[in-house]
Amino acid sequence: MNLSRRNALFAGGAAASAALVPGRVLGANEKVDVAWIGIGGRGPRIIQNFENSGILNVVALCDVHVDNKYMQEMQAKYPGAKVYQDWRRLFDEMSNRFDAVINLTPDHQHFPISMVSMAHGKPVYTEKPLARTFQEIDLMMAAEKKYGVATQMGNQGHSGDNYFQFQAWKEAGIISGVTHVDAYMNKGRRWHPWGDVQGYPTGAVKPAGLDWDIWRGVTPADTVYDPKFHPGNWRGWYQYGTGCFGDWGAHVLDTIHQFLELGLPAKITAKKLEQPNTFIFPLSSTINFAFPARNGLPAMDIDWYDGQGNLPPIPAEFGDRNPQDVGKFIYAKDYVFQGESHGAPLQIVPYEKYRELLKAGSVPRDFGKNSDHYKNFLLACKGEEKTRSPFSVSGPLSQMLCLGCLAQRLGGELHFDREKRRITNNPLADSLLKDDVRKGWEQYYKL
Repeated sequence: MNLSRRNALFAGGAAASAALVPGRVLGANEKVDVAWIGIGGRGPRIIQNFENSGILNVVALCDVHVDNKYMQEMQAKYPGAKVYQDWRRLFDEMSNRFDAVINLTPDHQHFPISMVSMAHGKPVYTEKPLARTFQEIDLMMAAEKKYGVATQMGNQGHSGDNYFQFQAWKEAGIISGVTHVDAYMNKGRRWHPWGDVQGYPTGAVKPAGLDWDIWRGVTPADTVYDPKFHPGNWRGWYQYGTGCFGDWGAHVLDTIHQFLELGLPAKITAKKLEQPNTFIFPLSSTINFAFPARNGLPAMDIDWYDGQGNLPPIPAEFGDRNPQDVGKFIYAKDYVFQGESHGAPLQIVPYEKYRELLKAGSVPRDFGKNSDHYKNFLLACKGEEKTRSPFSVSGPLSQMLCLGCLAQRLGGELHFDREKRRITNNPLADSLLKDDVRKGWEQYYKL
């Protein structure tokens, strides 16, 4: 970003931001003009979901790899959109020409792009998890509060059936007295075949049109381009991603975290680590999170299982059926619940008991017709709805994911002070709640 503009946004605060970029009131039938940052991978499929709302208008496309096949396809689809490689230039040159930002970049780029978006007064949809470090998420939640813009994390199931069902079943007293949850994701991950990684890759021929300096962003690791980073493989590295837990925990544990008012754990324990590594996430892990009693709800804990074949104990109520590759079992006072991920609704096991409750009409089943996650964000940009996964809700969930990633990285037991928001028994783990910042990118950490 232009230095004077950068200083105005991050030193002058919201007033300077408002002076630089006046807000625009959208009419009832008007589309939301968006800048789309991060075009590759699942990006086109997600944008199609936004398009299904009927109120999306893409005015800018930005990706560090301007020659990738996804960018070429999207330029053909949106010929009127202006193309950028550096998102900082996009904000410098076009911030008065779009209403909102859709941030579909890798985990390590979520933070700076979201911070700049909010400082410009732009609603921002940011993929999950919110950021790579606990400190970055703290700053994102503070910026959301300071600038007062609509925000949404991209855990799209948080606008699905499970969201409205969990809310209704808790209010009806069906989900009550939860003391334990087993959650899991057992699919293979990209880094599983890599073995014992001893350092960062030494490099490969960089694809034409890829700006590696912009791709590295705020993270301090002195890396060179390698296909084990980009595209997609970044998720397995501590320096760039949040592993399987950051990826899938946001889809499996989101309603549990919100409606059981979990906040942050008091203790995180690595119960199992297979092939722990200094650079990449383990081959498999089992991590326990202990939560104290809160707001009249009993103390409870969660065991998270990832890695192929690393399944939780299967409750007797589930019978002899095989569980899916991803899901959860919730142990409550009166019932055991089984669910999968995203918006998939919960069921009570055994199913005979569930059918009896359904027949008696004692469980809410009609949750109404609601906007999906994408339209919910766009309607929030227009002031017509509130987002369901704003940073104030998705931030603490993402911070729980970050704490789990630290346990996967370091092992052992971590004691977390929920009031002081620090790890008290492991100085290294406490220091890793934030990261060093790459020189030249420090301004994004100054709210």
